[in-house]
Amino acid sequence: MTHVMAKGANIPLTAAAVRAVLRWTDSPGIPDVDASALLLTVHGKVRDDSDFVFYNQPRHPSGLVRHLPKQVADGAVRDGLEIDLSQLPPEIDRVVLAGSAEGGAFPAVPDLRVLLFDAAAPEGAPALAEFAVDEDEPVTALVAAELYRRAGGWKFRAVGQGYTDGLVALATDFGITVEDEAADGPADGSAVDLTDRGGDPRLARPSAPEPPPSRPEPLPADEDDWTLAPAAPTPARPVPAAPTTPPPPPPALPPTVHHAQQPPQPQQGGYGYPPPQQGYGYPPQQPPQQQPGGYGYPQPAAAQGYGYPPPQQGYGYPPQPPQAQQPLQPPQPQQQQQQPQAGTPFALPPQGPQFQPR
Repeated sequence: MTHVMAKGANIPLTAAAVRAVLRWTDSPGIPDVDASALLLTVHGKVRDDSDFVFYNQPRHPSGLVRHLPKQVADGAVRDGLEIDLSQLPPEIDRVVLAGSAEGGAFPAVPDLRVLLFDAAAPEGAPALAEFAVDEDEPVTALVAAELYRRAGGWKFRAVGQGYTDGLVALATDFGITVEDEAADGPADGSAVDLTDRGGDPRLARPSAPEPPPSRPEPLPADEDDWTLAPAAPTPARPVPAAPTTPPPPPPALPPTVHHAQQPPQPQQGGYGYPPPQQGYGYPPQQPPQQQPGGYGYPQPAAAQGYGYPPPQQGYGYPPQPPQAQQPLQPPQPQQQQQQPQAGTPFALPPQGPQFQPR
C-alpha cells in the first residue's frame, strides 16, 4: 500500500534498505533534474565532503549510499539513490534527499514526485510512499524529502523546501566545501566540483561575489519533535520580617472574690420540711439529756445492778471513791385512794360540744 503524503507528513519505516526516486514527465525543453543525498550528523552538517553523494561522486566510500543511473521509460524520467539504513553508522542521524534543476527552475518541471521503495522488493512492487512536489517559487535546488532516526528506527518525511541559489547554496548550507574557481579553470580536487556534468559544465559559478544563500523555511515539526517550553521561574514570595517590638502582655484577669462559708445550721425536721409542731394540749418536748457513763464517766446508779461490781475507771482519770451501797428499803404500803364522801354530788368534767345536750 502506497502512502500518498502531503508536505510535512511523515511515516515510520521498517525496511532495512530503501530506494528514493525523483520522477517527472519527459517533454522537450524542460529542465533536467539530478538527485543527490547528504549524510548529516545530529548537528545538521556532513562529517566531510565524502558524505555528499551526487552525479560527480556517485558512491559513498562506505558503499551504503549509491547514486543510480538515470532511466527514461513510459514517457517519464527517473533519477534515484539507494540507501542501506540498517548499516549506517550511529553518528549519521539524517539523510537529506535533494534535487537540482539544470536549464530552468522547478516550476517548469511537470509532474515532479518523490517515490520511496523497499530496496528488497521485486521490480514493479508499489512504492511505500509518494509525495508530489508542488513548487511555485523559481528555485533551482530543493530538499525533496529526508530520512531520519527516531526512537531506535527510521522515518520518512516529505519536505519540499527550495533554494533560489541552486545546488551550490544547498551544498554549502550543509557543510560541503565547493570548488571556488572560474568556469574555465581546472579543478584541483581539494573540494567538490559541481561544474563537471559529464563534460558539459552547467553549474559554473560566476567570478563575481555571490549574495549569501537563501536558507529554506523551517521544516514542519514532527509529532515526535514537540518539546515543552521551559517553565517561567516562579518569583519567590517575600517573607515578612519578624516584629522588633515584643507583643503586648495579655489582659489581667479580675481578682477572684472568696466568700466566707457559713457553718451549716442545724435543720429541724426532715430534709426540706419544717420542724414538727407541738401537739395541742401537750407539753413541749425537752431535748434529750446526755446520759452519763460515757468513756471515762461514772455509770448511772441504775446501771449498777444488784450484786455487780462497779464499773472500771476510764483511762487517765483518777480513781473514784467507792460509794456506799444503799440498803434496800422495804416496800411501803400503798395509800388507799380517797373515797368520795357520801352526800357529795358527783359532777362530770367539762365536756366538748359533741357531748352537750341538744
